[in-house]
Amino acid sequence: MAQKQNPKTRQVCIVTVTGKDKVGIIARIANAMAKANVNIIDVSQRIMEEYFVMTMACDITDTTADMDKLHTQLSRIAKDMELNITFQHENIFKMMHRV
Repeated sequence: MAQKQNPKTRQVCIVTVTGKDKVGIIARIANAMAKANVNIIDVSQRIMEEYFVMTMACDITDTTADMDKLHTQLSRIAKDMELNITFQHENIFKMMHRV
């Protein structure tokens, strides 16, 4: 009987984005994730008056970039587009947002 291989434990990070709404926010972030081989597994976004608010769950299990490089890229996007972007491991996000 063949033994099953254990699949990799999925590592999920949460990206939150807030700032004034403008064209290209999702595209810039999705492009950065794709270049780093990060799989976007869930996205929730809305416009609240003139402000853009997005939460994105990303599977980083097979990423080709180290976390520092990804943080740097997201920081650059945040600065360029005048946004607030945070990138946290799912467990940290859950602990910070418990009710």
